[in-house]
Amino acid sequence: MVVFKKTKGLTDNALHYCPGCTHGIIHRLVAESLEELGVLDKAVGVASVGCSVFSYNYFNCDMIQAPHGRAPAVATGAKRANPENVVFTYQGDGDLAAIGTAETVHSAARSENITLIFVNNAIYGMTGGQMAPTTLPNQVTQTSPYGRDTTVVGYPVRVSEMLSTITGAAYVERVAVDNVKNIIKAKKAIKKAFQYQIEGKGFTLIEVLSTCPTNWGLSPKDAIKWLDENMQTYYPLGVYKDKYATEEK
Repeated sequence: MVVFKKTKGLTDNALHYCPGCTHGIIHRLVAESLEELGVLDKAVGVASVGCSVFSYNYFNCDMIQAPHGRAPAVATGAKRANPENVVFTYQGDGDLAAIGTAETVHSAARSENITLIFVNNAIYGMTGGQMAPTTLPNQVTQTSPYGRDTTVVGYPVRVSEMLSTITGAAYVERVAVDNVKNIIKAKKAIKKAFQYQIEGKGFTLIEVLSTCPTNWGLSPKDAIKWLDENMQTYYPLGVYKDKYATEEK
């Protein structure tokens, strides 16, 4: 009896992520969803610049590397050229919510039939821990050593709430991977987003609250606790938009 096995959606390459980083969990959820839906052979992932820059080494499907922030634009082209493909982006908050804000918003406005996996760890991970658009008020980073001062640099961007106001967005949900219960919910949301794309329902985005122990200056265990006590307060979990919820009931 097989109790556990590796998903075919991931390669055998060892992940390069820091110890305690939850990118690995999110990778697995995405890969499992694609495999279970039977679309691995026609899946196309688009990685942008950030900690996810090497994700093409890990996902066992066709991958495209996009310039910083441009993954939704590249995904739009890939999907329009080959509508039968299941196209997704895998992006961090410094990428999607900063330099890539316009591409994200307008992809939603056009209701492009693509899926965005948005990993929010409230900091620039790859480049050394600078303040990101999602950095919490008073959060210490390399470029906010005394904490994020909202009177000077403004407030964090709540991406899911923002996109929920856009008519073209079909499905937007924020999840987390800080415990088993939330990981199960995250898997369900990611799989649902891909299912919506398969059914041609339009733009979907899943925001995943994730940890960055290295740049938060915390142990992996304390980073999970910090996510639970701080990030989920400012970024509440839940479905922010689902155009087709009534159809499912």
